[in-house]
Amino acid sequence: MHVNYVGSGPYCYANSFAMMFGDAAPSVAVIEFATSSPFGMQLIGGKLPLFDPYGWDPEQGFDDTLNALGWTSEVSGRGTADDALARLKAALANGPAWVGPLEMGHLHHQPGMRGPIEADHYVVVLEVDGERVLMHDPQGYPYATLPLADFMTAWAAKTLSYGTPYAMRTAFRRVAERNEAEMIEASLPAARRWLAMEGVSGMPEGSLGNGAAAERLAGMIEAGCDDGLRGHMIHFAIRVGARRANDAATCLARIGRTEAAAIAAGQARLIGSLQHPLVVGDDKTAATQLLKLAPTYERLRAVL
Repeated sequence: MHVNYVGSGPYCYANSFAMMFGDAAPSVAVIEFATSSPFGMQLIGGKLPLFDPYGWDPEQGFDDTLNALGWTSEVSGRGTADDALARLKAALANGPAWVGPLEMGHLHHQPGMRGPIEADHYVVVLEVDGERVLMHDPQGYPYATLPLADFMTAWAAKTLSYGTPYAMRTAFRRVAERNEAEMIEASLPAARRWLAMEGVSGMPEGSLGNGAAAERLAGMIEAGCDDGLRGHMIHFAIRVGARRANDAATCLARIGRTEAAAIAAGQARLIGSLQHPLVVGDDKTAATQLLKLAPTYERLRAVL
């Protein structure tokens, strides 16, 4: 039996999109599905595991996301910090701005953030008032304030592995009236493309995708999971990966893709089952579950 998940989790860009869409926002599950994030797994450089498609990063999925959802926006980035701040202030005269990626470690309103941690984040900026920025931070901090200097350092994104410095989206506008089922259907072509690992280039040497990534990660964990890998898995990768797969199952079931939904639901269970073993150090069990996960990506690709 598949049960939809509702709760907290690192869904920063999907939650930020929902805030920008206002009353016309679809569910966050549909927004995340439209990014194609549930459709694959990657081991970047043979070291960094993520439960998202091979060669994918959030910025690469955003235009397809908006197209599938029936929205458009104006995107801008790069330039100097002064130019970026001027753009942001001008945009805020017409409403909030969707901003990111930011380096989360510079967001000092979040407890424990004292410097760069190479983690990306997205927020909705509401105001720039003198030397402070007012934002809705979907990590769990509505109406958070941050010194402008800290915000600008985070927005430069110098320590992130992807992303355009000083990137933001504004002027969100609905261009097509679609219900959620139509949005899900419109997202499938991009999902299939990412799951098939088509047209991917520029990945670091040693990178692997889908089943090969799961198998290699299983070997790494069973051979000895170091603290950095364990922390990345239990604090981020498993949480977001299990939720993405669960949302994919829910969305696929809604449009009658029952076989694909069952596979995605199984993926969600397998990814979620890694949490306790890795927290308590039962690495052999975690490796076994990853080996079970490995063949499911090809099964899902074949069904879709």
